[in-house]
Amino acid sequence: MSDHAPSDIASLPFERALKELEEIVDRLEKGNVPLDESIAIYERGEALKKHCEALLKKAEARIDKITMGPDGKPSSEPLDVEG
Repeated sequence: MSDHAPSDIASLPFERALKELEEIVDRLEKGNVPLDESIAIYERGEALKKHCEALLKKAEARIDKITMGPDGKPSSEPLDVEG
């Protein structure tokens, strides 16, 4: 499996990706999935996990850019994240 998420995963918002990942974990934990399907959904789960982690890192970077302005109000700097 490559390090790049399939395009359908790459376009998922965090909440949908996390929900699908939770569904995959639930299916695997129940253990009633055929082996070949288990492998395929495990690999998709790995891609979803990486996608969620990347989205969280971007969000964290944006939060880290928030600073207090001279007027005492929070302001943010533009986020320089390569996409």
